[in-house]
Amino acid sequence: MRWFVVVIAVLLVALSLASSKLAADGTGSVSEKPLHEQVLDALRLQKSAVSRVLPQLHPTQPTFNHEAVIPPQCYTRTEGKFNPCYVCHQDPIQGRENTMNDGELQLEYSFSDVGMTNHWANLFEDRTERVAAISDAEIDAWVAQDNYSALPAQLRQGGFKGWIPDLENLQLGASAFDKHGMALDGSHWVAFNYKPLPSTFWPTNGATDDVMLRLPKSFRTTPEGEYSLDVYRANLAILEAMIKGLTEVSTLPVDEQVVGVDLDLDGQLGIARMVKRLDTYVGAAKNAFIDDYVYPKGTEFLHTVRYLAVGPQGEISVSTRMKEVRYMKKWQDRRKMAYRQGYEEEAFAKEEGRLPFYPLVGDWGLDNEFAWSVSGFIEGVDGQLRTATYEENLFCMGCHASIGSTIDKTFSFARKVDGAAGWQYINLKGMPDAPNMGETDGEILTYLQRVGGGGEFRSNEEMQKRWFKADGSVDVAAVRQAEDVYELIAPSPERARALNKAYRTIVADQDYIYGRDAAVTAPLNVYEYIENESAPTLDDDKFVNWDIRLKWGSLNAPEVAAGQ
Repeated sequence: MRWFVVVIAVLLVALSLASSKLAADGTGSVSEKPLHEQVLDALRLQKSAVSRVLPQLHPTQPTFNHEAVIPPQCYTRTEGKFNPCYVCHQDPIQGRENTMNDGELQLEYSFSDVGMTNHWANLFEDRTERVAAISDAEIDAWVAQDNYSALPAQLRQGGFKGWIPDLENLQLGASAFDKHGMALDGSHWVAFNYKPLPSTFWPTNGATDDVMLRLPKSFRTTPEGEYSLDVYRANLAILEAMIKGLTEVSTLPVDEQVVGVDLDLDGQLGIARMVKRLDTYVGAAKNAFIDDYVYPKGTEFLHTVRYLAVGPQGEISVSTRMKEVRYMKKWQDRRKMAYRQGYEEEAFAKEEGRLPFYPLVGDWGLDNEFAWSVSGFIEGVDGQLRTATYEENLFCMGCHASIGSTIDKTFSFARKVDGAAGWQYINLKGMPDAPNMGETDGEILTYLQRVGGGGEFRSNEEMQKRWFKADGSVDVAAVRQAEDVYELIAPSPERARALNKAYRTIVADQDYIYGRDAAVTAPLNVYEYIENESAPTLDDDKFVNWDIRLKWGSLNAPEVAAGQ
């Protein structure tokens, strides 16, 4: 494999030289501007939904930060006592497909030479004046605009060949789904209620989001090829049990006579509200590959990242406007041995000093090399969604390819409210602070104690005032008395608007390659450069074994008739 390393090294050198010599306008004139800056210039002028920036240049996938898979949060100062790293970096859990085995990254910094420099320069920008120049009315109007509905037609017009958003009225949030999470447009996307991952996706840190799942046609049809809600519900429940490693799970009512399987193992074919038979999927998918902690071929995820909408009474909800629309599709069934081999190869590559590289699969985005494609759309300079560039998609690969805490490279579904009660659009109101598997205290309370702040950067002053005492310790009683997850992690209207304005300036600059964290001022607890050997690290007693799954307890399933 050493010949491969040499070739990559030569290509990187060539790219570096090309970045200072290639023409920005294709006329043959020499430009001293680096290639990635030429791309940013083009994006600031682009009004098309399909990003085909600088097609006259080679390579057409220029990369400024070759370690873009390392998120900004990895540059947090742990100061020898704070451990936000446990949420991502974990030792393997028996039976899981994920054998990344990166738990040691809780206790040490282990960056490549390139990675030791924090390339996320947007973290260090003071946006105070720019934010002050945007009025509350202006940002509220911006957040309320629909930039999703026009995207599909624009993509088709631009000749886009990848996945084109096919869930109508998604900009409306919960109104695009029935009360059980099923998309009203017949697209078979299903929304589910889940607990946001600590803490980047807590609304208090800058964004709201939602996630939808869709299983392939065979999982929602009878063996005769007819669509069946009963078959779909049964397979969704079976998948949930598989991904969570459960022995049984409640389900919305399923007519077992339609499915032809005794799902609740009560010895008769009736109306099942519990699924206990988990050795096979049903319907046309009865012969599909099945294994715990693994999604079947054809599974799709749709994830939208949004602004913080502020309601008339100051309530925070998902915005109409979308910051990003993210999409994943699993293209192959993959057995656990193949996952292990993939992680071994990745470890060998890191030891050899190779920088991360993920193949581009056309308009489907990047191949994470674990059977998934990852792609996305992001706000263009005019606020309309456009296709993400190679490097903008590369940003997503660290979380969806190479961290030890995920289950089959995903986060949200394993964190779904268990069973029938969880089939609905995300709703943090009324959601308890459920503990993680293997723990007793609520996840949010535990996180605040381990991290010493309301986020990895420990720079969220509002969270500090709400849930911490003057001496810096967590106000455990106050956290436990909080009504629900919403109360714990939703920001005030003032903070919400400030974060919306901060992100609006990043959209105007189109410089997502320098970071996309909404912040008005630079967080204090972030390294601009890290020396692996000299940076303060954590002692062994700070290491945490953590399970991404949650203990929801007994939540009542809704009583509805079969077939509804």
